[in-house]
Amino acid sequence: MAQKETQSSTYMFSSNPRPILNRSKYREPVAEQNNKHVKYGNIMYDRRVVRGNTYAQYMLSATPQPDPSEQRRQQEAKRRAIERKRAKEQLRLRTPEPVEGRKHIDVQTELYLLELIDKIEESSVECQTDAFLDRPATPLFIPAKTGKDVATQIEEGELFDFDIEVQPILEVLVGKTVEQALLEVMEEEELARLRAQQRAFEELRNAELVEVQRLEEQERRRREEKERRIKQQREALHKEKEAAEKVAARAFAKQYLSNLLPHVYNMLRDNGYFYDPVERDVESRFLPWLMAGVNYTLEKRCVARTVLDTLITDVTERRLEAFKQGQPKPAN
Repeated sequence: MAQKETQSSTYMFSSNPRPILNRSKYREPVAEQNNKHVKYGNIMYDRRVVRGNTYAQYMLSATPQPDPSEQRRQQEAKRRAIERKRAKEQLRLRTPEPVEGRKHIDVQTELYLLELIDKIEESSVECQTDAFLDRPATPLFIPAKTGKDVATQIEEGELFDFDIEVQPILEVLVGKTVEQALLEVMEEEELARLRAQQRAFEELRNAELVEVQRLEEQERRRREEKERRIKQQREALHKEKEAAEKVAARAFAKQYLSNLLPHVYNMLRDNGYFYDPVERDVESRFLPWLMAGVNYTLEKRCVARTVLDTLITDVTERRLEAFKQGQPKPAN
């Protein structure tokens, strides 16, 4: 139970739910090109790989372990503080770089100006004091000697033998060196195998990519051929429909015009649009000329009758006046 609690306290992971994005049927070539530059690392340097003895990992420590959420919160606060400080430094106005041939100098901006000089003005002032006698040096404190003096003589080879004692140290150093060399050789061999595996994987991926592109091109050609056939079938059906509509319209027009043409011709003939040329010539030329001649003759006769009536009226009036003048007056 304690081991489970330790595992849950040392490793925690939580992720918010998110919708799955719509993935395309085939891989994008741009993404494949970008993935070519991915560098594969060695798992021996990966921090997630456990090394050493794994029995002591879940032992409870005497000191209380920090809460991972609190530690993440502190790291987030520290990161935000660094970002705010960096933003303030970026927003702070700085003096632009001087142009060529000039340089920046320090300028006073205080209310009262002071003269800036390289050497500070100095003045020496002396005073005379009475002479004092020198104090003697304080004697060195030597504590009183206690105990008894004892001497020990160590002969050569009594403490340790260098040739014998150095063997374990040399064995450890040589063993560590050989072990490190073997680890480096194994790492180089593993890196070589990883590079070979990576090259084989890239070749296989390139072959699969070529095959996928070929299948995509084949699918595209089939889709275009299908769309072209569907378009041709639609055009054929459209033309067939237009032909049927034209035939139906022609039959309807023929049936509708079968009785319309005689009726139109009769109506036009009744309205005078279809006429006899001789009759039309007589009506438009001969009859107007005849009517004009008759009118002219009648006008002449009318004028002659008017003149004759006027002459008769004048003669009658003159005779009447002459008759009235020649008649005697009646007696009163």
